[in-house]
Formats: sequence, structure tokens, C-alpha cells
Amino acid sequence: MSQLFTDSSFQNITNVANRYNISVETTTELTHTLMTTNGTMAQFYLPELGGGGQWMQGGMTMVGDMFNNQLKSLVDGICYDLSNLIGQGAIQYKPLPKFKNPDGSLSQGTNWWGDLGFPNSTGSQNGTSYAIFNGINRLAIQENGKVTIFDTLDHQIGGVGQQQGGNYSVSFSSQYGPVNLGVLPIVSANPNNQSILNNVTESAQPEEIQNFDQPSFHEVNQEQELQTDTHTDLEEDIFSKIEKLASLKDKGILSDDEFTNKKTELLSRL
Repeated sequence: MSQLFTDSSFQNITNVANRYNISVETTTELTHTLMTTNGTMAQFYLPELGGGGQWMQGGMTMVGDMFNNQLKSLVDGICYDLSNLIGQGAIQYKPLPKFKNPDGSLSQGTNWWGDLGFPNSTGSQNGTSYAIFNGINRLAIQENGKVTIFDTLDHQIGGVGQQQGGNYSVSFSSQYGPVNLGVLPIVSANPNNQSILNNVTESAQPEEIQNFDQPSFHEVNQEQELQTDTHTDLEEDIFSKIEKLASLKDKGILSDDEFTNKKTELLSRL
């Protein structure tokens, strides 16, 4: 992640980390989150800062251990300093590299995840690349040259490991535990102007491509059944999240208004 920042910016991030005696990795993750809002807000899941939390410019700080005033003060101080540096232009991403067009002109380069911006975290395991965008609730995965963009809903992904089985060789975890990619909505199968339909036809046989515009009655039924199963899984996942939010409210971590607003947001996705 540090390679995404200019050298002077990364030095400023390191200085903040040393000032508050926390790791550069945690400070860099927090900086990524702040950069997505131009330094005005950070929503994070960082074990070194007590897990899940939120900071807003103007004085609002929330941490998992709501009675830990020392932790609140730590988070507020770090975010305040980073926010000021971002506002002053002292923390900036490196410009994307330029590439030469066939006509000899230069264009700004793009990353494999398209125009999602700068991720909170990137990596690669066993031929699978991933980029996490907690600020905009997106997860990009590239495997065998194909890119899939997931809507991560209210997951704040903070852990990556090796997957044992499944469609991908990497697994992810959030404040709710392991993340089931199978129930996350797919935003796009390729952000570089290629639709999900194109990805389907790439792997189809020639006969299947010729008849793709006229699916059989059996294929239509299969698609409807799949959509029904996916919708049911999504409903179960949303209701599970609401139960967890209710538990946080009962413990006093969330206020009644925060719980109601989040519940309304989740139910709107059904």
C-alpha cells in the first residue's frame, strides 16, 4: 500500500505513526480511508485500534470499546493529524503512469480494477489479485484475467487469508467474521467497459454463443431458480446483520437512531 503514496507523503504518514506509537501499516490503512472522503471521515476495521470504529471531522469518534476514552483519544488524534495533512496537500497518491497510444500520444494509465480509485488494501495470492475499497464498499478480484467487482454491503474487510476450496484462492473476513462472497451482490464482472454478458460468452462453446439470444425454456427456468436462491441467501444475510446490529444496540455500542438508520438501509436492499 505504501507504494501508492509519494515518498514525501509516506514519510508524513510514518511520522504520524511514530508520534502515536502505532504501526505504519495501521496508519496507512487509516490514511487510505480518509483519502476517500478528502479527510473528512474514516470508517475502519483495524485490530490495532480496537476493531471497528468511525471518526468524523468535527469531534465525533466511535470505537468498539465505547468506554475506552484512551482509545477514543488515540483514534481522534491520529485522524485529526492525518486529516490536516490531507487538507494541506501533504499526503498525496502517486500519479498513475502514462502509456503511449498507437498514434504516439500519451494517456494516463489505469489499474486493473478500473476507475474505483485507490484501495485500502491490495495483494495477490496463488494467481488471484484483490483490491479492497472499504470507503465505497467495494471488493475487486482478478483471476485468470477476469475482474469481478463486489458490493461489500456493510462489511469492513480487514483480513485476507488462503481459501480452502471455493471459487477463489483467497478468503476475506470483516467485523462479522468470514465474508461469504456468494451472497455479495456483483456490481460488475469487468470494470473496463465489458459486461457480464461478454464474460459469459467468452467461456461458452460456439453453439452456445449462437443461441445465446434465444435461451431455451429449461435455461430460463434454471436462471429463475438461481435468482430465487441468491435472493433467499441475501435475505438471510441481511437479517443476520440486523440481528448483530440489535445485539450492538443492546450492549449500548449503537444508539437507537443509529440502529434504526442502519436497519432501514439494509432492508432497502431486499
